[in-house]
Amino acid sequence: MRAVIQDRYGRPDVLRLGELPEPAPAADEILLRVRAVSLNGSDRENLVGSPAYARWTNGLRRPRDPVPGSDVAGVVAAVGRAVTEYAVGDELFGELAGYRGGLADFVCARPTLLARKPAGLSFVEASTIPQAGGIARRATADVRSGDRVLVNGAGGAGGVFVVALAKHSGAEVTAVDRADKGDFLREIGADRTIDFATEDWADAHDRFDLIVDLVAHRSPLRVHRPLRRGGRYAAVGGPARILLGTAVAGPLVGRATGKRVGVLVVPQSRAELEAVTALVVQGAVTPRIDRVYSLRDAPAAFDRLAAGESRGKLVVDVSEG
Repeated sequence: MRAVIQDRYGRPDVLRLGELPEPAPAADEILLRVRAVSLNGSDRENLVGSPAYARWTNGLRRPRDPVPGSDVAGVVAAVGRAVTEYAVGDELFGELAGYRGGLADFVCARPTLLARKPAGLSFVEASTIPQAGGIARRATADVRSGDRVLVNGAGGAGGVFVVALAKHSGAEVTAVDRADKGDFLREIGADRTIDFATEDWADAHDRFDLIVDLVAHRSPLRVHRPLRRGGRYAAVGGPARILLGTAVAGPLVGRATGKRVGVLVVPQSRAELEAVTALVVQGAVTPRIDRVYSLRDAPAAFDRLAAGESRGKLVVDVSEG
């Protein structure tokens, strides 16, 4: 089968299109013929092997699984003898355990993290939902009408879902990203935009009820300042030292300030996937796709991801050459 192969950590030029043996499903697995894969911040981390936790989970010196990509949509090609809930021909989507293996013609997966693709969504659209949608739903679960929400990294793979779900809950949303994404951010629902190159949102005081930080790099001793009393700061991605520092210092900051500061943990879950997909089907959030690439052009997709240029999701259409 065709597969994008990564045999070492590095920039997108370490990726190559090659051939690997077609996998055979274990008794409790399905074999999925992959049709589309969307990219996330975790794919960028797994490519370069940084932050450090990317190597802890994937291999210290090189990736144990040479195929990147985690958010997949496709068609069941075979089932293990113990699998009863899905059958050959079913159209499924979801997030792969281990966050790798998707950028290939076929991948084996346990069905517990996969859900049936709604008929009204294309494979490309469905592939955009799993990781980004799960993060957004968990991050905005407590948002109420009239809340003020700031989203840092709002224009990238996950930010679109966070902005949309916060707006769906009636929040006033401030979106932080590059200046050239301003029109796009307003288009997806932001009430106000901040160019991170010219304004530091952490200099504000007592302004927001929720801050969702998709690209955390500030000290946990700073990020509480823009929050109102009782507000919450949730770090989603960033360097290991920042996430660890936030996890450790957050409770202390909370006791001192009456604000919640911590790291957002989103376990992989079919229930979460189905819940956020229901919101997509209802029209509460619309997947925004920046560009669609062929499997052969996957390195170019990673280039755009690494540069932070995307406006919404980058998707690889595996059914294309």
